[in-house]
Amino acid sequence: MADARGCVHTDNVRGKRVNKIFKKIVEFIRGQQKPFKVNLVRASANTFLTRLTRQYRSVYILRLGATTFQLGLVDSVGGVAGTVVATPTGWLADKHGIRKMFLIATPLMALGSLLLAMAPDWTATIPGVFLILLATQLLSTACPMVCGSYLKNEERATGKQLCDTLSAVPGLVAPMIAATLISGFGGLKAEGIRYLYFFQSIGFLLVLIFVYRFYFDVRKKQAPLSSSNFVEGVGQVFQRGRAVKRWIVYIFLSSTTFYLGATYLSAFVTEIKLGDEFVVGSVTTASLVLPLLLALLLGHLADTFGRKRVLYLTISLYCASLLLLVYAQNMVMLLISGVLQGSYVLSAVTQGAITAELVPVQLLGRWYGVLNLFRGLASITAPLVGGFVWSTMGPEYVFFFMVVIEVSKMILLWLVVPETLRRNRSIVF
Repeated sequence: MADARGCVHTDNVRGKRVNKIFKKIVEFIRGQQKPFKVNLVRASANTFLTRLTRQYRSVYILRLGATTFQLGLVDSVGGVAGTVVATPTGWLADKHGIRKMFLIATPLMALGSLLLAMAPDWTATIPGVFLILLATQLLSTACPMVCGSYLKNEERATGKQLCDTLSAVPGLVAPMIAATLISGFGGLKAEGIRYLYFFQSIGFLLVLIFVYRFYFDVRKKQAPLSSSNFVEGVGQVFQRGRAVKRWIVYIFLSSTTFYLGATYLSAFVTEIKLGDEFVVGSVTTASLVLPLLLALLLGHLADTFGRKRVLYLTISLYCASLLLLVYAQNMVMLLISGVLQGSYVLSAVTQGAITAELVPVQLLGRWYGVLNLFRGLASITAPLVGGFVWSTMGPEYVFFFMVVIEVSKMILLWLVVPETLRRNRSIVF
């Protein structure tokens, strides 16, 4: 009886703790301005739609007849689009607002998906990938500007992790829904994957309607820029920001890892580990576990103990995931690797908090534009380098190369990147 009462008491304590956390989350969201709330919904829908196809795109292109090097070529050519518009996009976002960036990027995503759905061979996927990567660059400028503009310094990492956690929930189910649909359409073949892109295109059109109806920028009173000229505005980023050149190097390295993984991870699982659509979907779903479980905790730690300490931890876990992927002998090891891969998302959100704190808020668009230029360069070079390494040295060396890059990031972080947290107040969940 005592044991039973003890269990009931423990359950009640846990229940109260969960309710308290839930109330804190609701209070935090209610306390934010409308653009943050609307963007939370938009980001959730975007995550779901993106997760339907992201892990299958490389497989789709391979099934349409491409070699691994040609796969890298497709992504590299696609990356040119984002690179060309990266820096002026940030300037335009500062000048014309975040809303217009959403209204431009979302239909481009829909059109890119439609072109991929209609592609008869691998060369015909290039325009679709081109538009998708272009739109992704636009969104990667606009979306973090919402948190950078509407969240306070001492709650920014927590808020970004909260947004990332809640928006990741739809993405948790998307990979397995996609795997089920692929299985029903004929398996892990081009025709089996093709229909996902039709669904995705329709979904982005619905997101476009939602953004047009509900998202509006809030005009904020802030010190005017000394110049609205594009070139001079970019120059102000380097004049008024701190450690921006060092952070550009860091972001370039981080983006190189991202694009290598985006291009070759699923290909490695299917071509080398011989996984089917459900294995790919399961690994992708597993990669969302850590962001869902630890995002709020790590966001709180980043807002109390420091951004850099959290990055040391998450980067180390990501390196472990890559090594485990290479040496995985069974499905369990692949799933554990997938779980640990989620640490990259946790790193990226904390990196985003640092990014927003290195320049004045009125320069955020230009700053993100500059960073996106180097992200774009990474999107061009990384797939080509990865394809060369895969073809000449072996598939596993792509991931060894990624580990070397991640270790280099930690060294750079330790030696030359400043801690940006101002310890005034923290949000406690």
